[in-house]
Order: sequence, then C-alpha cells, then structure tokens
Amino acid sequence: MRFALAVEYNGEHYCGWQRQPHCLSVQEALEKVLSEIADQTIQVVCAGRTDTGVHAYAQVVHFDCTSERPLRAWTFGANAALQRTIAVHWAEPVSDDFHARFSATSRSYRYLIHNRRNRPGLHAGLLSWVNTPLDVESMQQAADLLIGEHDFSSFRSAQCQANHAVRTVHQLNVSRDGDIVKVDITANGFLHNMVRIITGSLVKIGKHERPVEWLRELLVARDRRLAGATLAPGGLYFLQPGYPANYGIPDFSERWK
Repeated sequence: MRFALAVEYNGEHYCGWQRQPHCLSVQEALEKVLSEIADQTIQVVCAGRTDTGVHAYAQVVHFDCTSERPLRAWTFGANAALQRTIAVHWAEPVSDDFHARFSATSRSYRYLIHNRRNRPGLHAGLLSWVNTPLDVESMQQAADLLIGEHDFSSFRSAQCQANHAVRTVHQLNVSRDGDIVKVDITANGFLHNMVRIITGSLVKIGKHERPVEWLRELLVARDRRLAGATLAPGGLYFLQPGYPANYGIPDFSERWK
C-alpha cells in the first residue's frame, strides 16, 4: 500500500533532505523511524529536495509498505520517535499512481529576512539578516518582471544539474511584517539555489544598489555572475508542493498567509 506524509522540519542541523554517507539528513532520520514502525525497510520519495540548513513546513513524501498499521502510527507514533526538529503533520493512503515528486504541478517557497539594524538572537538560524532598510515596493516591482516562463540561467548555481533553465513562475510576492521581509514564490519547478539567488538580487534592488529594470537585464543576460549573492540557507522554507485535486492531498497554504 502507498502512503503520503507531510513533514515539517528545522534543517539547521541536517545536511539537507537527501541521505548522505557522511552526515545526518532529514531523509535518513525519517526513514529510520518509519522502518522501525513498519518492521521493514521503508524508503521515502520527497516532493523537493532541500539543501543543508533549509527548512520545510509541509514537505510531502510517499512510501510503499506491506505492513498493516493504523494511520496514527505514521503520525503520533512517528512523532514520538523522531528528533524534536522533525514532525509529521498528516498521513494518508494514496493511489499507487501518486508520486510525491512527479505528480507535483507546483512548489512554493518562502524566504525570510530579518530587516533591522541589529542581528537576530531569538530566531538566529531561522532567517537571514539585512541591516540596511529594504524598499519592499521596489522589490515587488522587480519581482513582477519574473512572473511567467523564462530562462533563469542567471539564477542557478554552477552546481545545478538541471537539463535546462526554463521555469514558469506563477507567483512572486514581497511583503513586510514589522522587521520581517517575506519573499514568497511559487513555480512549476526550481533550479539549484534559484530562490536564494533571486532573493539576493531583490535585496540589491531593495537597498537601491540596482534599479528595478536590472532584474529584466539579468534574465536576458543568462549569466549567474551578474546576479546578486546566494543568500544564507537558514532563511529559506519549502512551504508545500501542489497536486491535482484528484489525489486528495491537503493544502496547508492558509496556515502561513
């Protein structure tokens, strides 16, 4: 039988989602607990791999299992055994054709910037820090230029292994809540470090170091060397993937608006 789970995690002390031989990953920690509950080896597939230090609100995974267990075993049972920085939101049986990665039609991320003169203490490691006041309106004007289908070569890392850089951005919103600046982006897919580079470029515009039209120039140039810095991973959150309604996957988007 195939199951889907939504997993929340603080990625600060993990080497990303994907299992690695030299350090603890979120995948390894989750698979270990699920395998103990199932009394068989469980391998999970996620909607979108996250890098070292990146967090998630509702990372969706699927796995196959022949053991009969009540649904609460995959939630309450798993949460009792997982490290406190990883938690399961929900678990549901799904059809055999559901695939956490390939069935997803979109993915949403949020980048959080602590925008005040002094560095954060309470939320250190959970957001980035920019001590220069940011012009959110200019950042939003620039963000609007990225909506639609474009070649995002200027916003991919040198290590990106994607076959091409064309992606479709459905939504890109910049907003402020007190000292916190939020960059929310939804697309059909993402390149390696794409959100962190886009946000780094928007920050330069927010500081008035570059004009709004600079973002359009970056799209045309298709040259990573010209774009802004890759911001720290601690400010990045994988919000959730989007799926066709027929799969019945819960939508958590109301929880973080």
